[in-house]
Amino acid sequence: MPDFLSPDLVSLRDKAAKLADDLRKILSDSASDSDSFPRVRDASKAAGVYELTSKSSTSALAMLVVRETLASRGVGHLAGIFAPDPGFLSGAQEPVRASHLVPVLDGRKRWGLGITEPAGVTRPTSARVDGQQLVINGTKSYVTGGQQADFVVALVEVEGKGPSMVIIDTNLPGVSISRRFSSIDGSAHAAFLFQDVRVPLHNALGKPGQGRSSALVRISQVRLAVASEAVGSCIYILDVVGEFLSRARKGGARAQSERIRMRYGHLRALTYAARATVYRSARLVDSGQDAVNEIIAAKLVATEVAGEVVDTAIQLVGGEALVVGHPLEETMRRLRTLRLAEGETDTLRVNLARGHFDLKKGRL
Repeated sequence: MPDFLSPDLVSLRDKAAKLADDLRKILSDSASDSDSFPRVRDASKAAGVYELTSKSSTSALAMLVVRETLASRGVGHLAGIFAPDPGFLSGAQEPVRASHLVPVLDGRKRWGLGITEPAGVTRPTSARVDGQQLVINGTKSYVTGGQQADFVVALVEVEGKGPSMVIIDTNLPGVSISRRFSSIDGSAHAAFLFQDVRVPLHNALGKPGQGRSSALVRISQVRLAVASEAVGSCIYILDVVGEFLSRARKGGARAQSERIRMRYGHLRALTYAARATVYRSARLVDSGQDAVNEIIAAKLVATEVAGEVVDTAIQLVGGEALVVGHPLEETMRRLRTLRLAEGETDTLRVNLARGHFDLKKGRL
């Protein structure tokens, strides 16, 4: 539950709230998101928020508090709030540390994540060992952030070793982008083709054969971040709609209608339940528990609730909410993508059932 936060977390929440107010002023003064980026980054650094994602000591609950607070004020999506995420490179040793990790952390390089294979593929992306090199062939149909990526961290089936997460620089011979596309939230992605791409053996991260386990840990972290943004966005939406319904108008504010109150009250109840789910999951993570299934549930519940909240909010406000640039229009586009990110809803439901029936995992 969101209650009973430690004094340190309350202080962090207050810092995030102050940062959000500063970011909203920056947005109002900027012509575009690209113009605001350096100011957003500098404001976040000054607030002590920027480095949180790059510190292994940052707790799951701390990140939830910050992400939710920022999203609850409509700024959680802004680029530049958090330092570049090292992701699978966290803890990398030399020479990978110097060639890839450090450039990511200081902003000189960007990376994309390649997990998804094309539908109907007969063989996943694979590699054979040739001396001190891996020779990689295959495709990745959805590389997050792939259009701007200097390298891709891809799940690769290494011959004789099993699945591994492998660094593939995008400027290497044999690497090509087969498709570029953007999502409705404005993010840019790509599909990649790998044809006899040679990378050094040390580009395989972690222990051989543990690529899927590493991917699952990473995906769980992202799912919790997605859930945090979703519940924060619910709070933001309720504030926007609450203000609209309370406006004075001929015949009285719409909030005086019992029918309107019933629908608005339902949204508040859904948000209350979703927040409790996400906070419980974050606390399980911080206690060292196996919380894979609980995070799946949190992501599923939070994003589905957020989808219902924003859809109903638009119905309550009316056509004005669909005008490009309206707070609800922008929020709707972002939230719709979250229901697909890191596993679409029906797949996650199946995974939850599998966790219970086949693996005897998961709490209620």
